[in-house]
Amino acid sequence: MKKFSYTFKVTKEDIDFNGHVNNVTYLSWMIDAATKHSQAVGSGYEKCLELGGTWVAKSHAIEYKKPAFENDELQMKTWIEEIGKIMSTRRYEITRPDDGAVILEGKTEWVFVNAKNMRPMKIPEGVIKGFKNA
Repeated sequence: MKKFSYTFKVTKEDIDFNGHVNNVTYLSWMIDAATKHSQAVGSGYEKCLELGGTWVAKSHAIEYKKPAFENDELQMKTWIEEIGKIMSTRRYEITRPDDGAVILEGKTEWVFVNAKNMRPMKIPEGVIKGFKNA
């Protein structure tokens, strides 16, 4: 499926005691990217709630390739690798365009659940089509 991408700048608040981006910040960026991508294809949080569901993370995998530092401009790319009946696998790649370095590769398994009882439910066709047609 088509990749969704945008650029952003590393801020002072993103930096840890080692002088580079904190590992928890990367996870936050991944979740933010998933949210932005979902909104861009018309399946943001509010739309999912209208359909009776929401996404919850089943697992996150992050492989740190190179460090990123304050004021680095980074590019986030995310895409749906696979989408099934109740679960979606999303991939992430963060690069630094200035030198072409791959900073991070990641993967999240998201489960679509009923917003009221938090039990898995079938991903609505409109949500699936939004990602496939994007």
